[in-house]
Amino acid sequence: MKDINPRADQFPEYRQAVRELCAQFPNQYWQRIESAAAYPEEFVQALTHAGWLAALIPTEYGGGGLGVAEASVILEEINRSGANSGACHAQMYIMGTLLRHGSPDQKQRYLPAIASGDLRLQSFAVTEPTTGTDTTKIKTFAERRGDRYIVNGQKVWISRVQHSDLMLLLARTTPLAEVARKTEGLSVFLVDLRESKDKGLTLRPIPNMVNHETNEVFFDNFEIPSENLIGEEGKGFRYILDGMNAERILIAAECIGDAFWFIDKARRYANERVVFDRPIGQNQGVQFPIARAYANLRAADLMRYEAAQLFDAGRPCGAEANMAKLLAADASWEAANVCLQTHGGFGFAAEYDVERKFRETRLYQVAPISTNLILSYLAEHVLGLPRSF
Repeated sequence: MKDINPRADQFPEYRQAVRELCAQFPNQYWQRIESAAAYPEEFVQALTHAGWLAALIPTEYGGGGLGVAEASVILEEINRSGANSGACHAQMYIMGTLLRHGSPDQKQRYLPAIASGDLRLQSFAVTEPTTGTDTTKIKTFAERRGDRYIVNGQKVWISRVQHSDLMLLLARTTPLAEVARKTEGLSVFLVDLRESKDKGLTLRPIPNMVNHETNEVFFDNFEIPSENLIGEEGKGFRYILDGMNAERILIAAECIGDAFWFIDKARRYANERVVFDRPIGQNQGVQFPIARAYANLRAADLMRYEAAQLFDAGRPCGAEANMAKLLAADASWEAANVCLQTHGGFGFAAEYDVERKFRETRLYQVAPISTNLILSYLAEHVLGLPRSF
């Protein structure tokens, strides 16, 4: 069957290379990883050694020097292959905080090692149990004492900590009551996880509905050298916002890849599955939902590329990045439901991979930002409606 992505001839060298790499990890690999609740170490290593996770790192630091548009294609193709970028995608956008706001020494010290795969930066500790997405209310506090910061507090839903060497941490360095604006007094630190064992940092894994390594993280008088402060103290909130547009666009691309996977799977099954002496895809009740899911996928994909082009041109793209994530997450979830319904009972069988991908793509209705928060952003900042919270 022909490729249903009309942009398949754009960035062909990246698409083909990523597809060939992913083909080395067929469905049976992911089923085995899922069954063992394991981390896809071999897959992540292969992506790293091929240079794909260093796509956004400038060439002067050993990276690919690509734009967000190209990086989004890489993640799209990973998910379209049936794989899951969630095991390693964060390294693409987390390192942007270090790249844009780190000191020359920090960038030279860490970025080449991240690009080569000698170090992994795959974890970002922001969310806390009592604040959720109300980031300015976080309670984790870093107190400056001489040449160190002493950190106390708790984070939750912190992913890939167990498979990362470095982690970015957002913490308060000035109490909320003492700042003029609630966005002030927050700072970003680079935490070396290799030196953290038994030194005041404790992990508690969170079992969840997808095979996704995520954790509670506890800080008990945990020490961070002052040289690991990223940028200026107190300006961390602006630094993390600076990277969120790239995150939204890249996650949207993963959802686009998922949606293509679901629609491909559904149309093939609908053509091959014969009931009452005819392919089930001949029935409008089967083909119309697949066709509508495809139309919505194509519309979401257009917004993804618009957002990526604006980002790479250095132009404002907050609304477009958020809309791309919203539309793509909705498109992938619609396609997931259509694919499962098309397969009927077989959609629930692990060997078809539909139920695994179904659970994986459902995450993006909630993370890394919920669709409702995107709608509230658009209402307030684009449409001029009163702030709803």
